[in-house]
Amino acid sequence: MSESQTTLAVICKVLSESIAAGAFSAEGRLPSERALSEQFSTTRITLREALSQLEAQGLIYREVRRGWFVSPPRIVYNPLQRSHFHAMAKDQGRSAKTTVIDAKHCVASDTVCLKLLLPPESEVICIRRLRYIDNRAVLYVEHYLNPLYFQGILDEDLTTSLTDLYASRYDIHYGRVRFDMVPTLLTEEASHALRVASGSPALFITRINRDQHDRIIDCDLEYWRYDALHIDVEVN
Repeated sequence: MSESQTTLAVICKVLSESIAAGAFSAEGRLPSERALSEQFSTTRITLREALSQLEAQGLIYREVRRGWFVSPPRIVYNPLQRSHFHAMAKDQGRSAKTTVIDAKHCVASDTVCLKLLLPPESEVICIRRLRYIDNRAVLYVEHYLNPLYFQGILDEDLTTSLTDLYASRYDIHYGRVRFDMVPTLLTEEASHALRVASGSPALFITRINRDQHDRIIDCDLEYWRYDALHIDVEVN
């Protein structure tokens, strides 16, 4: 093993043990790269390689212009359960928050029209939101709604659960749902919203929702931070 590889292994081991021992600040911020380089008497290049390895393991994450942080526990997500985001977090003893980036009528892309079974260049309602677990942004999502079923929804409080809003205002309840999950790289919009480097790894979930009458009512394009989610499914 070369000297640089030995140093790399030492850095990963020491930082992993420090993380397990809760040695960092209350907000989980690691020392600066300069301070860590001096601590381990190594170059920034070797240090960043070690940090990247720990990031790949989901132990730490980096925020643009803020530095490196210890990754909090992942949220457990079972797509077969119809619990909405806020309820899912609460059930796991976590706090959830949702902010709206923008909400408007727009002409849908061919891909979205196909998912909603609408003619090309149809107008839909687009709601872009950022969702937080314990004040950490973990999910950037684009909701595309068939406007036929949701007149006036842009006047509602869109920081709350859309599931609850559909039910209370429109008497629409989710029925069948189709999920598609693939690993991907964050888009520029998602990266900016989540405050991570463009092209960072993510889990991309497409969800096409039908209501109790089996009508396709909306589709969600979800970009999850790869270190924030644990998919757990049990089928009887």
